[in-house]
Amino acid sequence: MKKANPNGNDGKHGNDENHNSHASHKSHQPAPPTDPNRVLPPRGDYQTLLSFQKAEVVYDITFRFAHKNLSRGDRTVDQMIQSARSGKQNILEGSKAGTTSKETEIKLTNVGRASLEELLADYRDYLRVRDLRQWDKDSKEALFVRELGRQTPQTFEVYREFVETRPAEVIANIAICLIHQANYLLDQQLKTLEKEFLEQGGLRERMTRARRNYRNQRPKD
Repeated sequence: MKKANPNGNDGKHGNDENHNSHASHKSHQPAPPTDPNRVLPPRGDYQTLLSFQKAEVVYDITFRFAHKNLSRGDRTVDQMIQSARSGKQNILEGSKAGTTSKETEIKLTNVGRASLEELLADYRDYLRVRDLRQWDKDSKEALFVRELGRQTPQTFEVYREFVETRPAEVIANIAICLIHQANYLLDQQLKTLEKEFLEQGGLRERMTRARRNYRNQRPKD
């Protein structure tokens, strides 16, 4: 793919719906029908979740951005890195917890979503207080980053050249685009998890259902 130079033209400031990943990227596929006698549902590898991949890229960018562009001793450095880490880790922990607790998976995934939203505000603040431009969602720069976001798997290597060569304004905007994409995917993921919970219930309900089915299937004496 030919790489463009996302340096920036004038544009309007974006909103929470800007820079969403294209709809064909599914972060959490609905679980297939399960054996009614099965207590623990099968779970996929969290590393295959596109929401996790993007959150990990956001963490890698934020770690470098905060240390390079914020003053030593600025509390925002730790705050941004911790928010980025919380977003990534809670998606991971939620996915792993989903084996035994759909409620915990939903809760942790939502915590990850909230952490990324906090990080989004920090990047916006960085641009606003320095009178730097936040890309409009339909700007050529945002569209280019959105195209990069279609590559799978999503890794830091996709963005390394830009992070290492572009000014802070551009890197902050790239991070904002990726956070929007991750948040969009997490919103879809949460809808799927809630639907699964309503249809399949929690662990205790599955255990009760499996035990009842087991008793009903036993041969009568």
